[in-house]
Amino acid sequence: MPADRPHADRLHLVRHGEVHNPEHILYGRLPDYHLSVAGRAMAQAAADHLAEQGRIVTALRCSPLERTQESAEPFAEKWGLTPVLDERIIEPWNAFEGRRMSRALRNPVNWWQLRNPRKPSWGEPYVDMAQRVREAMNEAWDAASGGDIVFVSHQAPIWIQHLYTAGLRLQHDPRTRRCALSSITSLERVGDSWHEVDYAEPAASGIDLGAV
Repeated sequence: MPADRPHADRLHLVRHGEVHNPEHILYGRLPDYHLSVAGRAMAQAAADHLAEQGRIVTALRCSPLERTQESAEPFAEKWGLTPVLDERIIEPWNAFEGRRMSRALRNPVNWWQLRNPRKPSWGEPYVDMAQRVREAMNEAWDAASGGDIVFVSHQAPIWIQHLYTAGLRLQHDPRTRRCALSSITSLERVGDSWHEVDYAEPAASGIDLGAV
């Protein structure tokens, strides 16, 4: 890319807000999981945070799942944008989708799915997730002509992108992820290299019971 070509100023990976999930299901890519009342307030807080920081959002993409589309609404309203649905920033598929993890992990029939945590064997390979999100990031960055880009996505794709950008191993314990509901992970690209420049948790803590 020529050095003088316009590009984005910053790209923000925003996680969706709290989901109404009273049965504590690992919802994954299942349809009809929507934000709770608190989740909508959290999404608004994320959009407000960027505005208060003086950021100007000129491009908005979100995963096609309901919870991310609903979390993108405050950004669309604040900056007058129409969200673009992008399958590349969707939640990963997972063998335990539609079940309660606490019960599934106690059943020996399911232990085979846990045989290789490095891949992982229970879901989409980490490297595939990292590469599909990075492809979407590069495309959006190259298409921009100034301003910020917001991707509204999910915990796993955002955290894996954090590890990928930092050059860290992708295998990890999901309980250690630094990616709260409606958190904002901000990155910039210099040449072909991405760098994380900020992380913020502008929303009040929510209940996170369905993340992959």
